[in-house]
Amino acid sequence: MKKRVSIHIGDYYASSEPAVVHTLLGSCVAVCLFDPTKRTGGVNHILLPGRADMVQFNTSARYGVNAMELLINAIMGLGGERNQLVAKVFGGAHILGAISEENSVGKKNIAFVLEFLEKESIKIINQDLGGYDTRTIFFHTDTGDVFLKRTSHNMYNKMIAKKEKDLLKRIKKQTKEQGKVDLF
Repeated sequence: MKKRVSIHIGDYYASSEPAVVHTLLGSCVAVCLFDPTKRTGGVNHILLPGRADMVQFNTSARYGVNAMELLINAIMGLGGERNQLVAKVFGGAHILGAISEENSVGKKNIAFVLEFLEKESIKIINQDLGGYDTRTIFFHTDTGDVFLKRTSHNMYNKMIAKKEKDLLKRIKKQTKEQGKVDLF
């Protein structure tokens, strides 16, 4: 039976032994890297694109560049070869209706990961990015297989949108009402 590992925001895990690594993604992105020759792989969970300010933040793997470098180095430390790595990429959903889709964190995370992998010449062999659903992925470190489970947040998003519209109506009404002013 394979070891089961759960990672969260800012985590990464690599292994040369068979393991199933799972994580839940919303706007975050996970990159699964696999060396098919050495049968070594790993996955990270990226919160934000870019690089962490190591003076202010001690959880560097939350940021894209750091998370990618840490994962690649971990796989190489287990005997994986950088030039053999292939990637599978998941996440980057637009789950916050209050933020425009163009400015969403998910979209920025996707752009970062795709650009990083292209610059580093790491071939993407599969991806499931964007959209509006959260995803739970299960990555097998010894085969590179990924199983994906989607959770639709359509109903949840509609409920939030209704609450936001109701709140906006109430605020507009309150601003039209005259209030009492005391002068001192």
